[in-house]
Amino acid sequence: MEFSSKLLEKAVGEMAQLPGIGKRTALRLVLHLLKQPKEQTGFLAEALTKMREEIKFCRSCHNISDVEVCEICANPNRNHKVICVVEDVRDVMAIENTGQFKGIYHVLGGKISPIDGIGPSQLNITSLVLKVKEGKTEEIIFALSSTMEGDTTNFYIYKQIKDTDVVTSSIARGISVGDELEYADEITLGRSIVNRIPFENSLRNI
Repeated sequence: MEFSSKLLEKAVGEMAQLPGIGKRTALRLVLHLLKQPKEQTGFLAEALTKMREEIKFCRSCHNISDVEVCEICANPNRNHKVICVVEDVRDVMAIENTGQFKGIYHVLGGKISPIDGIGPSQLNITSLVLKVKEGKTEEIIFALSSTMEGDTTNFYIYKQIKDTDVVTSSIARGISVGDELEYADEITLGRSIVNRIPFENSLRNI
């Protein structure tokens, strides 16, 4: 792809590094920005810079937040005795959109994947186990994707907490095996949360 401007080429190159954005799509986006008033592009740049510099991760659940404790964890109307364990913040958003879950979350930040060099120490597992061992949690809901890595992560956490009094459950398999949670439709995902099953029932599949 030939560019008549090094500045344009640089902008397209940076835009193309975003997931799912190829060079041609990146070029269309950059050219669109060029057609907008300068202030509009400035607002976008300012929003991205401010987000990157000031965004925080909730010290309790590791969800993205503007403050030390996210709105969900700080909400006294949520059931703080029920924790839904998810892979990343996109899964929190997906479940919240169903309106079916009134507990709180714990964001692992990924899933165990030896082939990618991701082990338990790279994830937010220790803080979850400590939270459970404090004795204030009644149920842990495993809501990771129905993949080999997701099931492995679920089982690893289960082994860490199986000697406690906490109940463990997993979302019902309305989510197809191999599917990522964020791509499930809201009705299916909502039913999977409501109709969750004891985690022990899924162990034979691991």
